[in-house]
Amino acid sequence: MTQAKICFIGAGNMTRSIVSGIVKSGYPSHLVHATNPSQAKLDALKADFGIEVSNENTQAAAEADVIVLSVKPQLMQQVCEQMQHLDLSNKLIITIAAGITASRYSDYFNQPIKLIRTMPNTPTQLGVGMTGLYADASISAEHKAICQTLMQTGGKVLWVDKEEDLNQVIALAGSSPAYFFLFIEAMIESGIKMGMDAANARALAEQAALGAAQMVIENQDLSLATLRNNVTSKGGTTAQAIATFEQGDLRGLVDQAMNNCVDRAEEMAKLF
Repeated sequence: MTQAKICFIGAGNMTRSIVSGIVKSGYPSHLVHATNPSQAKLDALKADFGIEVSNENTQAAAEADVIVLSVKPQLMQQVCEQMQHLDLSNKLIITIAAGITASRYSDYFNQPIKLIRTMPNTPTQLGVGMTGLYADASISAEHKAICQTLMQTGGKVLWVDKEEDLNQVIALAGSSPAYFFLFIEAMIESGIKMGMDAANARALAEQAALGAAQMVIENQDLSLATLRNNVTSKGGTTAQAIATFEQGDLRGLVDQAMNNCVDRAEEMAKLF
């Protein structure tokens, strides 16, 4: 990646994750700047990674080549309007906010901009995340490469051809860690009800989840059904558990949940 000056507007978990990744990969820390109202968050970033920090969004953005918008959707318009007077024509703007369409950012900034939308998930904080990326035809290959390099510090990336496909990314990756957390939580609660020590129940469930995911990753030639059937002996304990899930229409519930997730993303696009 070219030695661009990068400014992060917002200093939450995603900013920390990306900053950690790029600095550890050798990117010069003095070229990275983060802004936030919370001095405590800024002090922690500076202490941990040696980057520049401040409370001044506009000044930091003016000096940057790349601006990463890492604030909540409900705050986005206010933050962008602070920078309307800046000349953004030669800057790349990257957003990690859900629900706000690319066209709305041009309205917020009141000028044409070069924008890439991204949708990371929380495992990005550990370097095992998944990020969806969208850029329209006006974005150069160089700018796409800069964005991809940034986001790859947190895990894998996937470019989508249509902006609306980011809503499917939200359902499949952005929101889905919470689905797995809920399932693991339910397993642990059931184990405790059976008399298992809470710590032991968590240790068993979390390691099983990690192992199952790794088996999926390392057996790309096998279908999920095959992996599942390999664990499921006819008439055995696993078969009984799987039958219970099927009788409860787990697949239908998952399908409904994911469609509701997409519907909410589409609703949010109309709100902002």
